[in-house]
Amino acid sequence: MEAGRQVFTVDLLERFAAKGHGVITCMAAGNDVIVLGTSKGWVIRHDFGVGHSSDIDLSAGVGRPGEQSIHSVFVDPGGCHCIATVVGNGGADTFYMHAKWTKPRILNKMKGLVVNAVAWNRQQITEASTREVILGTDNGQLHEFAVDEKDKREKYIKFLFELAELPEAFKDLQMETASTSSGTRYYVMAVTPTRLYSFTGIGLLETVFASYTDRAVHFMELPGDIPNSELHFFIKQRRAVHFAWLSGAGIYHGGLNFGAQHSSPNGDQNFVENKALLDYSKLIEGAGATKPSSLAVSEYHFLLLIGNKVKVVNRISEQIVEELHFDQTSEAASRGILGLCSDASAGLFYTYDQNSIFQVSVNDEGRDMWKVYLDLKLYAAALENCRDPFQRDQVYLEQAEVAFSAKDFVRAASFYAKINYILSFEEITLKFISIGEQDSLRTFLLRKLDNLDKADKCQITMISTWTTELYLDKINRLLLEDDTTTESRSPEYQSIVKEFRAFLSDSKDVLDEATTMKLLESYGRVDELVYFANLKEQYEIVIHHYIQQGEAKKALQVLQKPSVPVDLQYKFAPELIMLDAYETVESWMITKNLNPRKLIPAMMRYSSEPHAKNETHEVIKYLEFCVHRLQNEDPGAHNLLLSLYAKQEDESSLLRFLQCKFGKGRPNGPDFFYDPKYALRLCLKEKRMRACVHIYSMMSMHEEAVALALQVDPELAMAEADKVEDDEDLRKKLWLMVAKHVVEQEKGTKRENIRKAIAFLKETDGLLKIEDILPFFPDFALIDDFKEAICSSLEDYNQQIEKLKEEMNDATHGADNIRNDISALAQRYTVIERDEECGVCRRKILTAGGDHQVRGYSSVGPMAPFYVFPCGHAFHAQCLIAHVTRCTDRTQAELILELQKQLTLLGNEPKENVNGGLTRNETITSMISPVDKIRSQLDDAVASECPFCGDLMIQEISLPFILPEEALQFSSWEIKPQNMVGQKSLSING
Repeated sequence: MEAGRQVFTVDLLERFAAKGHGVITCMAAGNDVIVLGTSKGWVIRHDFGVGHSSDIDLSAGVGRPGEQSIHSVFVDPGGCHCIATVVGNGGADTFYMHAKWTKPRILNKMKGLVVNAVAWNRQQITEASTREVILGTDNGQLHEFAVDEKDKREKYIKFLFELAELPEAFKDLQMETASTSSGTRYYVMAVTPTRLYSFTGIGLLETVFASYTDRAVHFMELPGDIPNSELHFFIKQRRAVHFAWLSGAGIYHGGLNFGAQHSSPNGDQNFVENKALLDYSKLIEGAGATKPSSLAVSEYHFLLLIGNKVKVVNRISEQIVEELHFDQTSEAASRGILGLCSDASAGLFYTYDQNSIFQVSVNDEGRDMWKVYLDLKLYAAALENCRDPFQRDQVYLEQAEVAFSAKDFVRAASFYAKINYILSFEEITLKFISIGEQDSLRTFLLRKLDNLDKADKCQITMISTWTTELYLDKINRLLLEDDTTTESRSPEYQSIVKEFRAFLSDSKDVLDEATTMKLLESYGRVDELVYFANLKEQYEIVIHHYIQQGEAKKALQVLQKPSVPVDLQYKFAPELIMLDAYETVESWMITKNLNPRKLIPAMMRYSSEPHAKNETHEVIKYLEFCVHRLQNEDPGAHNLLLSLYAKQEDESSLLRFLQCKFGKGRPNGPDFFYDPKYALRLCLKEKRMRACVHIYSMMSMHEEAVALALQVDPELAMAEADKVEDDEDLRKKLWLMVAKHVVEQEKGTKRENIRKAIAFLKETDGLLKIEDILPFFPDFALIDDFKEAICSSLEDYNQQIEKLKEEMNDATHGADNIRNDISALAQRYTVIERDEECGVCRRKILTAGGDHQVRGYSSVGPMAPFYVFPCGHAFHAQCLIAHVTRCTDRTQAELILELQKQLTLLGNEPKENVNGGLTRNETITSMISPVDKIRSQLDDAVASECPFCGDLMIQEISLPFILPEEALQFSSWEIKPQNMVGQKSLSING
């Protein structure tokens, strides 16, 4: 151990710890509490946690003060409970003391028994209760007792077990518990001078030990002489993790696993693991050397009291690493150090001689354990104990060098890859390159990639690229060694290709795209190039490769991926549809947001190729899907579908397409989206005459439609002629065209010809007469042949004349009735009551009218002009005009004012003789003066209906009560809040 790096240090804690009560005979510690026993029967307690010290004379409790000596003293891990045994000429007595008690309590049932060992229940003990405690005696017995601090005495003391086969004294005891689903399991270990006993069981302690009456006790026997047989558990986080027994043959030690389910041959649960024996010969020179007299256990070391020194032995390496010396007084030096004890709670160790207590402190004892494990080639344990990357690098380096020396290069590469500091990347790679180990180099690079930090992007990219090239080189070397076909390649080749693809997949984000593709291309690895391009979403390369291989379905699967841009659909459409039209069209139909216009070049290329008659035209299928299912309105798609229909021999599909209304009656929308002029040219070129007829008709070119239809089918021509309904002249003209064709095209005898012509006339529903079609017959046709038709026509005319005569008579009678009504109207009158009031001004109608003269109207005697309506309402003329002008709309009001103005102007002109200037031949209407005409118009404007009973009153319902011009007056009616300050509120209570 280097100077200045001591793990265990010694300090004098108390020089005169016995306080004059004899010399120290025994010692125990727990939770910074030290309890000493002296040769004069005193127990001295030092509580370093609170800085308090106390002493109790136990010899006085048995009646012989000063004659008794403390044989043994024990304190629990918490420092609260203490047990001490006093031995003298009168026998032995055992006492229990609590930290809060001032007086000890003697355990009467233990009288005469010398207690050598105590096992505390570490997991369940509390300050108030000891719970189960096991006492080991000098006569080979085990007893259980428990104390509750509040009871001031023991709860019980029970006998548990006694050694029968080899009665020896129990020298030390340890106990541990574990909770299971069945209850608490107890693990007890006890040592005698030659044996280590193990007890285990579930239930009460009494039950556990009672079970050993029917079964053998498990023990380990190590004969030999030892000054003091000791058993120690090392406690870590309140749980025992390993044990050590100071036996005559050596230090027997091992690990403890209280959750293990391993069973020993006798059926007990075996909780001891990794057992080992440290022979004293490794520690003590010479055959007659002194054996250790006491033992303490730390995490990694044993502290052995040998003579007057404490030697620190590493538990793993079994080497002495330190030697502790103590500053003793001259009196105590003669007897040397008496013993060792440990404080598991505080992590401290103590030694004592007759007068003094020394404290042994531990300073990071695990700091060099990695090196200890490394020297023993226990690499996993060494790594577990490393504190920094440099220590781990040394462990990895040694593992790598060992594997490299053993020519296990792949394993060596894995260890080299974990080294980050003590060996450079270049040195390691050169090691493998110098011996030509390409596979191991590749393994090293792969493992190095796993261990690199993500921030080292540049280094990761370079190593990944190098690894790619090594993979390609390995694949090529395997190909050179194997001449078989691709299907029968060796498993090694298939495995390395699979591994390489997995590497490409993992490294796709760190590899440089251009460099990697160039590498793959230069090595001729097309499949891997496509695989990597797919990973990098270079779909154009992938699709191009599949097309070259003739695998249209795979190419289409790539195009269906959501991340593939839709432009690639249009780019590869011409090649794909020529490669596999069915799969391509099926793919198009399931692709969303595909624009058929951009696929037209591909579809036209496919359509230009010859196809079998019974073969499904895939372009037509796709365009029908777009037009009918997707309701596509692109004229290009409709025109292309029309052209494909026109090229088919069967005209039915074309006609159905032309007759279909794709707009489906949408408002302001067209019925079709193809170009009718283009359709007409195309149908004429392909000689699809029925289609041409339909297009002519659709374009309202009915004459052309009928003329063309007559060349195809007269029935079609008749149907076209019958479509015209709103233009009677055109409809007649069209039927005449059909009639002419029928007459001229009919073959056979003249009578049959005439008979068919007469039948045709009936089909026109009277639109054509016999005289309309007579010009179409030859001049030499006999009139007798038309006799019947002409007579029928003349009869029709006669009927029409008679009907006209009846209508004329009806009209004459109507005119007479009207003249009579006019004469009667001139004699019509009404009676006005004397007190009848004007509906507007509320004055009497028959009052003298000085103020009611109206322009253009003459007063009737002393009365003003007035109007009387059939409903009974009466109005002064002036009041009525004013009321109607105010209530009617602006246009009507302006008309009334204009008529009044004209009446005024005409009234001011000099009156002439009414008959002056008129001749006898002028009509009565011309005798009416202009004033009367204007007055008649004014009457029509203001008195056509009663203002209270007609439409004028109904229209007034919708007018607001307050007109816009009355807004100022309305605002003056608004009630504004007054200032409420100073006003008193009146109480209405009571």
